[in-house]
Amino acid sequence: MPTITDVAEAAGVSPMTVSRVINGEANVRDTTREAVNQAIKRLGYAPNKAARSLAGGQEGRIALLYSNPSAAYLSEFLMGGLDGIAAGHAQLIIEKCELGDEEKEAIDHVLQSGVHGVVLPPPLCDSAGLIDALRAADIPLVVVASGRPPAGVLAVHIDDAEAAHAMTRHLIDMGHRRIGFIVGNPNQSASARRQEGYERALDEAGIAVDPALIAPGLFTYRSGLDAAERLLSLVDRPTAIFSSNDDMAAATVAAAHRHGLDVPGDITVCGFDDIPLATTIWPELTTIRQPIRDMSRAAVELLMSEIRARRDPVRPAARHLLLDFTLVRRQSDAPPRRRPATSA
Repeated sequence: MPTITDVAEAAGVSPMTVSRVINGEANVRDTTREAVNQAIKRLGYAPNKAARSLAGGQEGRIALLYSNPSAAYLSEFLMGGLDGIAAGHAQLIIEKCELGDEEKEAIDHVLQSGVHGVVLPPPLCDSAGLIDALRAADIPLVVVASGRPPAGVLAVHIDDAEAAHAMTRHLIDMGHRRIGFIVGNPNQSASARRQEGYERALDEAGIAVDPALIAPGLFTYRSGLDAAERLLSLVDRPTAIFSSNDDMAAATVAAAHRHGLDVPGDITVCGFDDIPLATTIWPELTTIRQPIRDMSRAAVELLMSEIRARRDPVRPAARHLLLDFTLVRRQSDAPPRRRPATSA
Protein backbone atom coordinates (compact mmCIF):
# COMPACT_ATOMS: atom_id res chain seq x y z
CA MET A 1 0.00 0.00 0.00
CA PRO A 2 1.23 3.53 -0.76
CA THR A 3 2.53 5.55 2.18
CA ILE A 4 2.56 9.24 3.04
CA THR A 5 6.21 9.23 1.93
CA ASP A 6 5.21 7.89 -1.48
CA VAL A 7 2.64 10.67 -1.85
CA ALA A 8 5.23 13.28 -0.86
CA GLU A 9 7.67 12.00 -3.49
CA ALA A 10 4.99 11.91 -6.20
CA ALA A 11 3.88 15.46 -5.42
CA GLY A 12 7.41 16.79 -4.98
CA VAL A 13 6.81 17.99 -1.43
CA SER A 14 7.71 16.92 2.12
CA PRO A 15 5.69 14.39 4.15
CA MET A 16 4.89 17.27 6.53
CA THR A 17 3.20 19.16 3.70
CA VAL A 18 1.16 16.09 2.78
CA SER A 19 0.06 15.84 6.41
CA ARG A 20 -1.04 19.49 6.37
CA VAL A 21 -3.09 18.96 3.23
CA ILE A 22 -4.78 15.85 4.65
CA ASN A 23 -5.64 17.72 7.88
CA GLY A 24 -7.05 20.67 5.93
CA GLU A 25 -4.62 23.22 7.33
CA ALA A 26 -4.77 26.66 5.74
CA ASN A 27 -1.02 27.38 5.44
CA VAL A 28 -0.61 25.47 2.14
CA ARG A 29 -0.60 27.07 -1.33
CA ASP A 30 -3.46 26.09 -3.62
CA THR A 31 -1.11 24.71 -6.27
CA THR A 32 0.65 22.57 -3.69
CA ARG A 33 -2.65 21.35 -2.26
CA GLU A 34 -3.81 20.38 -5.74
CA ALA A 35 -0.54 18.51 -6.47
CA VAL A 36 -0.87 16.54 -3.23
CA ASN A 37 -4.52 15.69 -3.82
CA GLN A 38 -3.72 14.52 -7.34
CA ALA A 39 -0.91 12.31 -6.03
CA ILE A 40 -3.24 10.85 -3.40
CA LYS A 41 -5.83 10.06 -6.05
CA ARG A 42 -3.30 8.66 -8.51
CA LEU A 43 -1.62 6.38 -5.92
CA GLY A 44 -4.85 5.36 -4.20
CA TYR A 45 -3.48 6.48 -0.85
CA ALA A 46 -5.75 6.14 2.19
CA PRO A 47 -5.11 9.21 4.38
CA ASN A 48 -3.94 8.57 7.92
CA LYS A 49 -7.06 8.43 10.08
CA ALA A 50 -5.02 9.10 13.19
CA ALA A 51 -3.91 12.49 11.89
CA ARG A 52 -7.53 13.56 11.48
CA SER A 53 -8.60 12.18 14.86
CA LEU A 54 -5.72 14.03 16.50
CA ALA A 55 -6.78 17.27 14.86
CA GLY A 56 -10.21 16.65 16.32
CA GLY A 57 -8.76 16.28 19.81
CA GLN A 58 -9.33 12.55 20.15
CA GLU A 59 -7.01 10.31 22.17
CA GLY A 60 -3.65 9.39 20.73
CA ARG A 61 -2.30 6.11 19.38
CA ILE A 62 1.30 5.30 20.27
CA ALA A 63 3.39 2.68 18.45
CA LEU A 64 6.10 0.87 20.41
CA LEU A 65 8.58 -0.75 18.04
CA TYR A 66 10.73 -3.49 19.53
CA SER A 67 13.71 -5.66 18.70
CA ASN A 68 15.39 -6.72 21.93
CA PRO A 69 17.18 -10.00 22.64
CA SER A 70 16.31 -9.79 26.35
CA ALA A 71 12.76 -10.93 27.01
CA ALA A 72 13.01 -9.74 30.61
CA TYR A 73 14.07 -6.23 29.57
CA LEU A 74 11.29 -6.05 27.01
CA SER A 75 8.73 -7.22 29.57
CA GLU A 76 9.71 -4.44 31.98
CA PHE A 77 9.64 -1.92 29.16
CA LEU A 78 6.17 -2.97 28.03
CA MET A 79 4.81 -2.71 31.58
CA GLY A 80 6.08 0.86 31.83
CA GLY A 81 4.60 1.71 28.45
CA LEU A 82 1.22 0.34 29.49
CA ASP A 83 1.36 2.41 32.68
CA GLY A 84 1.99 5.56 30.66
CA ILE A 85 -0.72 4.78 28.14
CA ALA A 86 -3.29 4.16 30.89
CA ALA A 87 -2.43 7.47 32.54
CA GLY A 88 -2.76 9.30 29.22
CA HIS A 89 -5.97 7.52 28.13
CA ALA A 90 -4.35 6.56 24.83
CA GLN A 91 -3.82 3.37 22.83
CA LEU A 92 -0.60 1.37 22.52
CA ILE A 93 0.32 -0.53 19.35
CA ILE A 94 3.14 -3.09 19.58
CA GLU A 95 5.11 -3.65 16.40
CA LYS A 96 8.18 -5.84 15.87
CA CYS A 97 10.95 -4.23 13.84
CA GLU A 98 14.26 -5.94 13.11
CA LEU A 99 17.21 -3.74 12.25
CA GLY A 100 18.11 -3.65 8.58
CA ASP A 101 15.87 -4.53 5.67
CA GLU A 102 12.68 -4.71 7.78
CA GLU A 103 12.92 -1.12 9.02
CA LYS A 104 11.17 0.52 6.04
CA GLU A 105 8.42 -2.11 6.05
CA ALA A 106 7.80 -1.53 9.75
CA ILE A 107 7.67 2.25 9.30
CA ASP A 108 5.23 1.99 6.38
CA HIS A 109 3.01 -0.34 8.41
CA VAL A 110 3.06 2.00 11.40
CA LEU A 111 2.14 5.01 9.24
CA GLN A 112 -0.68 3.08 7.56
CA SER A 113 -2.06 2.02 10.95
CA GLY A 114 -2.50 5.67 11.86
CA VAL A 115 -0.32 6.46 14.86
CA HIS A 116 0.41 9.81 16.44
CA GLY A 117 3.86 8.96 17.81
CA VAL A 118 6.50 6.24 18.11
CA VAL A 119 8.61 4.93 21.02
CA LEU A 120 12.00 3.42 20.16
CA PRO A 121 13.58 1.29 22.91
CA PRO A 122 17.05 -0.27 22.48
CA PRO A 123 18.50 -1.25 20.08
CA LEU A 124 16.14 0.69 17.78
CA CYS A 125 16.89 3.87 19.72
CA ASP A 126 20.24 4.01 17.91
CA SER A 127 18.95 3.29 14.40
CA ALA A 128 19.72 6.40 12.35
CA GLY A 129 17.63 5.01 9.48
CA LEU A 130 14.50 4.65 11.61
CA ILE A 131 14.93 8.03 13.27
CA ASP A 132 15.53 9.84 9.99
CA ALA A 133 12.55 8.17 8.31
CA LEU A 134 10.16 9.02 11.14
CA ARG A 135 11.38 12.61 11.28
CA ALA A 136 10.99 12.93 7.50
CA ALA A 137 7.38 11.77 7.90
CA ASP A 138 6.94 14.34 10.69
CA ILE A 139 5.99 11.65 13.21
CA PRO A 140 6.82 12.53 16.84
CA LEU A 141 9.20 10.00 18.37
CA VAL A 142 11.09 9.38 21.59
CA VAL A 143 14.25 7.29 21.95
CA VAL A 144 14.78 5.43 25.20
CA ALA A 145 18.07 4.27 26.79
CA SER A 146 20.31 5.57 24.05
CA GLY A 147 23.84 6.27 25.24
CA ARG A 148 24.00 9.32 22.98
CA PRO A 149 20.49 10.60 22.15
CA PRO A 150 20.42 12.69 18.95
CA ALA A 151 19.72 16.39 19.19
CA GLY A 152 16.24 17.49 18.22
CA VAL A 153 14.61 14.20 19.27
CA LEU A 154 12.75 13.46 22.50
CA ALA A 155 14.80 11.13 24.71
CA VAL A 156 14.72 9.38 28.08
CA HIS A 157 17.92 7.81 29.39
CA ILE A 158 20.38 7.43 32.26
CA ASP A 159 24.08 8.34 32.36
CA ASP A 160 25.47 4.95 31.30
CA ALA A 161 29.08 6.02 31.65
CA GLU A 162 28.57 7.33 35.17
CA ALA A 163 26.68 4.17 36.16
CA ALA A 164 29.45 1.87 34.90
CA HIS A 165 32.00 4.11 36.61
CA ALA A 166 30.14 3.73 39.91
CA MET A 167 30.08 -0.07 39.66
CA THR A 168 33.75 -0.30 38.71
CA ARG A 169 34.63 2.08 41.53
CA HIS A 170 32.66 -0.16 43.91
CA LEU A 171 34.70 -3.19 42.85
CA ILE A 172 37.97 -1.28 43.21
CA ASP A 173 36.98 -0.10 46.69
CA MET A 174 36.43 -3.75 47.68
CA GLY A 175 40.03 -4.51 46.71
CA HIS A 176 39.68 -5.85 43.16
CA ARG A 177 42.42 -4.92 40.71
CA ARG A 178 41.92 -7.44 37.90
CA ILE A 179 38.39 -6.59 36.83
CA GLY A 180 37.03 -8.21 33.68
CA PHE A 181 34.48 -6.38 31.58
CA ILE A 182 31.98 -7.82 29.08
CA VAL A 183 31.02 -5.22 26.49
CA GLY A 184 27.49 -4.95 25.11
CA ASN A 185 26.35 -5.00 21.50
CA PRO A 186 28.48 -2.62 19.39
CA ASN A 187 25.39 -1.34 17.52
CA GLN A 188 24.12 0.30 20.74
CA SER A 189 25.66 3.54 21.93
CA ALA A 190 25.11 2.57 25.57
CA SER A 191 27.71 -0.20 25.16
CA ALA A 192 30.52 2.22 24.41
CA ARG A 193 29.38 4.57 27.18
CA ARG A 194 29.49 1.77 29.76
CA GLN A 195 32.96 0.76 28.64
CA GLU A 196 34.03 4.41 28.92
CA GLY A 197 32.87 4.48 32.54
CA TYR A 198 34.67 1.22 33.34
CA GLU A 199 37.95 2.41 31.84
CA ARG A 200 37.71 5.85 33.47
CA ALA A 201 37.31 4.31 36.93
CA LEU A 202 40.37 2.11 36.39
CA ASP A 203 42.39 5.09 35.15
CA GLU A 204 41.42 7.21 38.14
CA ALA A 205 42.55 4.39 40.46
CA GLY A 206 45.89 4.08 38.70
CA ILE A 207 45.04 0.67 37.25
CA ALA A 208 46.12 0.09 33.66
CA VAL A 209 43.37 -1.00 31.27
CA ASP A 210 44.22 -4.55 30.17
CA PRO A 211 42.66 -5.39 26.77
CA ALA A 212 42.83 -9.09 27.71
CA LEU A 213 40.25 -8.40 30.45
CA ILE A 214 37.73 -6.86 28.02
CA ALA A 215 35.54 -9.40 26.18
CA PRO A 216 32.97 -8.66 23.46
CA GLY A 217 29.30 -9.45 23.99
CA LEU A 218 25.92 -8.86 22.34
CA PHE A 219 23.68 -8.34 25.38
CA THR A 220 22.51 -11.99 25.00
CA TYR A 221 22.91 -14.88 27.43
CA ARG A 222 24.75 -16.91 24.78
CA SER A 223 27.27 -14.17 24.11
CA GLY A 224 27.76 -13.81 27.86
CA LEU A 225 28.71 -17.48 28.13
CA ASP A 226 31.28 -17.11 25.36
CA ALA A 227 32.75 -13.94 26.87
CA ALA A 228 32.89 -15.42 30.37
CA GLU A 229 34.65 -18.56 29.10
CA ARG A 230 37.24 -16.34 27.47
CA LEU A 231 37.88 -14.41 30.69
CA LEU A 232 37.81 -17.43 33.00
CA SER A 233 40.28 -19.29 30.80
CA LEU A 234 43.00 -16.68 31.30
CA VAL A 235 46.04 -17.94 33.22
CA ASP A 236 45.72 -14.95 35.52
CA ARG A 237 41.95 -14.73 35.53
CA PRO A 238 40.10 -11.70 36.89
CA THR A 239 38.87 -11.62 40.48
CA ALA A 240 35.72 -9.83 39.36
CA ILE A 241 33.72 -9.64 36.13
CA PHE A 242 31.40 -6.72 35.38
CA SER A 243 28.92 -7.48 32.58
CA SER A 244 27.16 -4.77 30.59
CA ASN A 245 23.75 -6.31 31.31
CA ASP A 246 22.17 -8.87 33.62
CA ASP A 247 21.65 -11.52 30.93
CA MET A 248 25.39 -11.71 30.33
CA ALA A 249 26.09 -11.50 34.07
CA ALA A 250 23.79 -14.47 34.69
CA ALA A 251 25.67 -16.37 31.98
CA THR A 252 28.93 -15.45 33.72
CA VAL A 253 27.68 -16.95 36.99
CA ALA A 254 26.76 -20.16 35.15
CA ALA A 255 30.18 -20.30 33.49
CA ALA A 256 31.92 -19.74 36.83
CA HIS A 257 29.99 -22.62 38.40
CA ARG A 258 30.94 -24.80 35.43
CA HIS A 259 34.58 -24.02 36.19
CA GLY A 260 34.06 -25.08 39.80
CA LEU A 261 34.31 -21.52 41.07
CA ASP A 262 32.28 -20.14 43.95
CA VAL A 263 30.48 -16.85 43.38
CA PRO A 264 31.44 -14.59 45.12
CA GLY A 265 34.04 -16.55 47.09
CA ASP A 266 36.31 -17.19 44.14
CA ILE A 267 35.04 -14.54 41.76
CA THR A 268 32.71 -11.56 41.97
CA VAL A 269 30.10 -11.09 39.24
CA CYS A 270 28.10 -7.89 38.67
CA GLY A 271 25.56 -6.83 36.07
CA PHE A 272 23.59 -3.90 34.72
CA ASP A 273 19.82 -3.18 34.37
CA ASP A 274 18.33 -5.01 37.41
CA ILE A 275 15.80 -7.01 35.41
CA PRO A 276 13.87 -9.78 37.29
CA LEU A 277 16.55 -12.30 36.27
CA ALA A 278 18.95 -10.58 38.69
CA THR A 279 17.00 -11.95 41.65
CA THR A 280 15.96 -15.32 40.23
CA ILE A 281 19.45 -16.79 39.88
CA TRP A 282 21.80 -17.85 42.67
CA PRO A 283 23.53 -15.91 44.01
CA GLU A 284 21.39 -12.85 43.38
CA LEU A 285 23.22 -10.26 41.31
CA THR A 286 24.79 -7.06 42.45
CA THR A 287 23.85 -4.75 39.59
CA ILE A 288 23.08 -1.25 38.37
CA ARG A 289 19.35 -0.60 38.52
CA GLN A 290 18.30 1.13 35.34
CA PRO A 291 14.70 2.26 35.95
CA ILE A 292 13.43 0.55 32.79
CA ARG A 293 9.75 0.71 33.71
CA ASP A 294 9.97 4.36 34.78
CA MET A 295 11.90 5.24 31.61
CA SER A 296 9.26 3.66 29.41
CA ARG A 297 6.42 5.36 31.26
CA ALA A 298 8.21 8.72 31.09
CA ALA A 299 8.81 8.22 27.37
CA VAL A 300 5.12 7.69 26.67
CA GLU A 301 4.13 10.70 28.80
CA LEU A 302 6.75 12.87 27.09
CA LEU A 303 5.53 11.75 23.70
CA MET A 304 1.90 12.46 24.58
CA SER A 305 2.92 15.96 25.68
CA GLU A 306 4.64 16.52 22.33
CA ILE A 307 1.58 15.29 20.43
CA ARG A 308 -0.67 17.66 22.35
CA ALA A 309 1.81 20.51 21.84
CA ARG A 310 1.63 20.05 18.07
CA ARG A 311 -1.91 21.33 18.18
CA ASP A 312 -0.54 24.71 19.26
CA PRO A 313 1.12 27.22 16.92
CA VAL A 314 4.40 27.25 18.91
CA ARG A 315 6.11 23.89 19.36
CA PRO A 316 8.48 23.50 22.37
CA ALA A 317 12.06 22.33 21.89
CA ALA A 318 12.72 18.59 22.15
CA ARG A 319 13.63 17.48 25.67
CA HIS A 320 16.06 14.89 27.01
CA LEU A 321 15.06 13.45 30.38
CA LEU A 322 17.93 12.06 32.46
CA LEU A 323 16.74 9.62 35.14
CA ASP A 324 18.72 8.33 38.12
CA PHE A 325 20.38 4.91 38.39
CA THR A 326 21.04 2.94 41.59
CA LEU A 327 23.83 0.53 42.50
CA VAL A 328 22.09 -2.43 44.14
CA ARG A 329 24.25 -4.76 46.26
CA ARG A 330 23.20 -8.39 46.64
CA GLN A 331 25.08 -11.67 47.12
CA SER A 332 27.31 -11.88 44.04
CA ASP A 333 30.09 -9.52 45.14
CA ALA A 334 32.81 -9.81 47.81
CA PRO A 335 36.42 -8.71 48.35
CA PRO A 336 38.92 -10.82 46.42
CA ARG A 337 40.04 -13.96 48.17
CA ARG A 338 43.72 -14.08 48.95
CA ARG A 339 45.34 -16.83 46.98
CA PRO A 340 47.77 -19.09 48.86
CA ALA A 341 51.44 -18.43 48.21
CA THR A 342 53.12 -20.75 45.71
CA SER A 343 55.32 -23.37 47.40
CA ALA A 344 59.09 -23.03 46.86
